[in-house]
Amino acid sequence: MPPCQNNLINLKLNMMIVFDQVTKKYGNGTVALEDVSFEVEPGEFVVIEGRSGAGKTTLQKLMLKETACDSGTIHLDGDDISKISARNLPLLRRKVGVVFQDFKLLSDKTVAENILIALDIIGISGEVAEQRLVELLKLTGLTNMRELFPSQLSGGELQRVAIARALAPEPKVLFADEPTGNLDDKTASSIIELLQTINNQGTTTLVATHDHHFLKNQNRRTLYFELGKLVKDSKKKDQSLCPK
Repeated sequence: MPPCQNNLINLKLNMMIVFDQVTKKYGNGTVALEDVSFEVEPGEFVVIEGRSGAGKTTLQKLMLKETACDSGTIHLDGDDISKISARNLPLLRRKVGVVFQDFKLLSDKTVAENILIALDIIGISGEVAEQRLVELLKLTGLTNMRELFPSQLSGGELQRVAIARALAPEPKVLFADEPTGNLDDKTASSIIELLQTINNQGTTTLVATHDHHFLKNQNRRTLYFELGKLVKDSKKKDQSLCPK
């Protein structure tokens, strides 16, 4: 096997996320992603920046195998997700916790219940679930709000519940979609601090956003997307493993 092929195999095994020449088109001809390649190391914090339609949400759907790419390969935690069977799909999705832009909380459930549902789905209940819940409430600053309903919470508090729920299964990757989209500057800063704390604990963290205001002074790796193309990687080096 050529040395460059060995390098590619090792890269895909050692990185948390690898997109290799990924293209995704939708039925109406829209190109969501075009020849996108990047790698994310375990424990890395990466910002994915781009306006609406840039391809950020498609990245999330591809990682969860909610849709398939038309060409290229995607590896998550060493696994080629195209080869993961429907039976093992829940195991893949447990590795990626998603914080949705619109929260997707159940309005008739309390803060605690919204988080516990994520644990119940994976078969965790009773004292083990309660212990995990207490840990998550403490981490996200929601200890005194566990019995409140979403309608009683502020935007920042709702975001914290969404983050706690995404973290419930202890995913290896946290993908936050526009986590500060509708928040004031102070609240947005507190959410970013929370995400950084989570990342410091070892969770690979991806933040998809077009809100440059709170990111411009942050020294974090940023992937810039425009119309489905990765146009810039702020920490990109010459990493060509198999020159054409």
